Amino acid sequence: MSNKRWYFFIPVFIGIIVIVLLKQNSTAPKQTPAQEMTKSVRTLSIPKLTVTPMAIGYGTVRPVSTWEAVAQVEGIVLERHPHLGKGAIIEKGSLLFQIDPVDYELDIAQIEADVLATKAQLEELDTKLKNTQASLEIEKKSLQLTKNELNRLNKLLKKSSVSRSDFETQERSMLAQQQSVLSQNNSLKLIPNQKALLDAQLQQKYSQLKRAHRNLENTKITMPFTGRISADNVELAQYIRVGDTLASADALDKAEIEVQIPIGYFRGLLRSDKKINLLELSTQQLNNKLGITAQVVLREGGLITQWDAKFARLTDTLDPKTRTIGVIVEVDNPYSEVTPGSKPPLVKGFFVEVHLQGAPRENRLIVPRSALHNTHLYLVNKDSRLEIKKIKVELYQPEYAVISDVIEDKKSSPLKAGDKIIISDLLPAIRGMLLSAQDDQDASDYLKALTQDSSARAQGVQ
Repeated sequence: MSNKRWYFFIPVFIGIIVIVLLKQNSTAPKQTPAQEMTKSVRTLSIPKLTVTPMAIGYGTVRPVSTWEAVAQVEGIVLERHPHLGKGAIIEKGSLLFQIDPVDYELDIAQIEADVLATKAQLEELDTKLKNTQASLEIEKKSLQLTKNELNRLNKLLKKSSVSRSDFETQERSMLAQQQSVLSQNNSLKLIPNQKALLDAQLQQKYSQLKRAHRNLENTKITMPFTGRISADNVELAQYIRVGDTLASADALDKAEIEVQIPIGYFRGLLRSDKKINLLELSTQQLNNKLGITAQVVLREGGLITQWDAKFARLTDTLDPKTRTIGVIVEVDNPYSEVTPGSKPPLVKGFFVEVHLQGAPRENRLIVPRSALHNTHLYLVNKDSRLEIKKIKVELYQPEYAVISDVIEDKKSSPLKAGDKIIISDLLPAIRGMLLSAQDDQDASDYLKALTQDSSARAQGVQ
């Protein structure tokens, strides 16, 4: 039984001996030094170019001026323009509607007759004035004679040469004559008031006559400008009332578009070295000061058409939700230079792009927007290592940004043209990490193309 136990430990002892022998004869493994990992990135050399700030908005075309033909008199429509209808283009001064003028012509005839009657009354009053003045002179002379006779009788009465009854009869004659003079004076004083009343009535008749002539003129409704009819509400022989809208028209000399532009982009368009007073400048002067130009682009069914426009004004409010400001541009003569099939007129209702441009800025450092990491740029330094710089952006554009300065400590070198920025994703980004840079020529060409003339971009150059 004891021998069997020893048999159990024999393999264990053999294993221990083999392990000791192997350990004595083995050599230590060779250790190799750790190698730094290299991260491959795409880079772009920062160019220094002339940039033109731009902002793009979208809006609907509308006419600058609209007009409604509102009836100012009532009556039956006797005439109607033969080509009047929605969409028709009617020239300035063309007769649209003729309302029956008979009632208004009769009003004029009646008032003119009243004017003649009032003038006749004034002439009669002038004659009465002259007659009253003459009668007054006669009555005054008669009164004087009566007084003289009374004085003579008074002297004779004192001498008892005449009877008292004769004296009293003469006295009554003098009183009657005084009453006649007083009556003539009163009549004379009333004449200026009567004349003033007739003058006022005459002026009233003249006012009524002017109103009647104006009503007669309002029976003819003509186009105030060359325009396109947008509504036609009245037919021939229809009775219309004052205040009825007969037709509406849109002016063709100018069109305008209102677009909403983010404040940040619009601020980039504004650049002036001098303070300005908006209240003292006309639209043209403001355009010259700010240097903003505009272009309207229509993209419809593969057709791309453009019109030169001008910055007209800003809307009166700022949208607090979208943080955008309304900009209104105008296009002169939107119906001119039309080429059927390739360039349509800029009609009301077109949904278009509006490209706004600010004054060009020369010698600016630009980088793609995708290369920005909040306020930082990733660069590859001369030792092929990652350098992170905090920068200040002068201007944001949809595809690129203009860098104005580096915000960093004194050890940080300024950003300059030719510095290599990283335009590919880099995660994680650790300062000083080793990089393998590869220039992306296509990205460089694309960035330069973004700063070219905006007219090329409006044609679809990307």
